[in-house]
Amino acid sequence: QVQLVESGGGSVQAGGSLRLSCAASASIFNAMGWYRLAPGKQRELVAISSRVDGTRYADSGKGRFTLSSDNDKNTVYLQMNSLKTEDTAVYYCYARIVGWGTTEDYWGQGTQVTVYS
Repeated sequence: QVQLVESGGGSVQAGGSLRLSCAASASIFNAMGWYRLAPGKQRELVAISSRVDGTRYADSGKGRFTLSSDNDKNTVYLQMNSLKTEDTAVYYCYARIVGWGTTEDYWGQGTQVTVYS
C-alpha cells in the first residue's frame, strides 16, 4: 500500500509563502501533484507532474506556485508564493500509478493552509 505523507501547511498572512511537502513510500508514479478543497467548493487541481504531459498548473496558481521533486527522497514540493486569502483550503497530495490494465490513485491525509488578510 502506497502512503503519501504531507507536511508544511499552516497559517500565513496574505502575500506570504508556504512550502508543502509530500513524502511517498514508493518511487514509481505516473503522475504526482496537489489538489485542494476549500469550504463550499469542489476539489480542484493545483499542480501536477505527469510522465506523459509534464507539469501543469491551475490558472489560479500560475506564476505563484511551483511544483518540484526530489527523486532521491520520493518527495514532491509545492512552493506557494504571494498567497491570497482565496488560497485557503485543505491541500491533498495525489499520486497515480498506471500498470497493465490498472490505474491506482492515492491521496494524502490533507494539510490545512489558511491565508489571512
